[in-house]
Amino acid sequence: MSPDPRAHSAPQDLSAGLVLLLAIGAGLAVASLYYNQPMLGVLGADLRASAGELGWIPTLTQLGYAFGILTLAPLGDRYNRKRIVLLKVGALSAALLLAAMAPSASVLLAASFAIGLSATLAQDIVPAAAALAPPAYRGRIVGTVMTGLLLGILLSRVISGVVAEQFGWRAMFLAAAVSILALGAALWRGLPAFAPTTQLPYAELLRSLGRLWREHGELRRAALAQGLLSLGFSAFWSTLAVMLHGAPFHLGSAAAGAFGLAGAAGALAAPLAGRYADRRGPNAVSRLGAALTALSFAVMALLPLLPPQSGLWLLAASTIGFDLGIQVALIAHQSIVYGIDPAARSRLNAVLMVSVFIGMAAGGALGSLALATWGWMGVTLVATAAAAGALLLRVLPGRLRLRRRASCAA
Repeated sequence: MSPDPRAHSAPQDLSAGLVLLLAIGAGLAVASLYYNQPMLGVLGADLRASAGELGWIPTLTQLGYAFGILTLAPLGDRYNRKRIVLLKVGALSAALLLAAMAPSASVLLAASFAIGLSATLAQDIVPAAAALAPPAYRGRIVGTVMTGLLLGILLSRVISGVVAEQFGWRAMFLAAAVSILALGAALWRGLPAFAPTTQLPYAELLRSLGRLWREHGELRRAALAQGLLSLGFSAFWSTLAVMLHGAPFHLGSAAAGAFGLAGAAGALAAPLAGRYADRRGPNAVSRLGAALTALSFAVMALLPLLPPQSGLWLLAASTIGFDLGIQVALIAHQSIVYGIDPAARSRLNAVLMVSVFIGMAAGGALGSLALATWGWMGVTLVATAAAAGALLLRVLPGRLRLRRRASCAA
């Protein structure tokens, strides 16, 4: 595939309108992963699906997303990223339409995997923003686009629940397909072309993921630290509803869902974290995010000492704190990773996000095991230890560099 002569190969100034378009695009793409979750009961009754089949719908969506990050996201370095984006827009629209028209649970399961696979469009849009942004403003612009992505995650469940209740679950998938088609038209007009940054064959492109991991210590530290933070995040969210359902709270799933609104704090803080990373450097911001996360998890150990009402307020404050910390660290780690090798941004982002997914999966398993074995204190310990490990990863390299400089000076 020959390079487009109009393609951009160097960072370009971004208009506010294009930044907004990229933020909306990232949000709409990632929201496609979560529309099905509040609608499982309704669509299960309509399709006469078993509980086992229903459980596989969100699972296959997430597995499709993870598989797509690993196998499709690196293509953004090999081909014109705009073309990749538009192809995924078409595929995601088709997958959502298939879900809307699914006559059976088996068809919906296939559509769910396809939705996850093509929703990796979001992981093409974020590196596109990083590639177009001037280096001095990259953190701010990536943070703004990440705000759109995070709000997509936050609001998708609320929107799909309301739409499904009022108009049916098929209407939600249909509306999602139309929104992605409209996004594609806007991106076709507004997104510039990108020159490929490598001519590696596809198999070698995938093998290069391992080479990048081995060659770049900053990539390993960023990916491992964000993976540990994601582990703590998932350990909390995978056990919260179970904990709230029992004594002394005796609350339903709606109460657990309400804690998700705390995610707005992290989403709105993302551009601020990006600006701070531009001014002070992403390493300092990553340490700040990991420290805030570890502290927020640790104070949850006070929960058994408080009356239920005060305990809920503590949980809410802790949720806001760790969500903010994790998002701040993610923006910082993306800034670090995108600065390693401009020719490999899509592959670097794929490595980072695969680490996040592995952390989320491990956190769900470890959190459930800790809750069953040691109760909520066990979950608190797992989450705090994971965040403390991330902080250690971010602090130690800086300390070691300072010691080496001091030794050289002596």
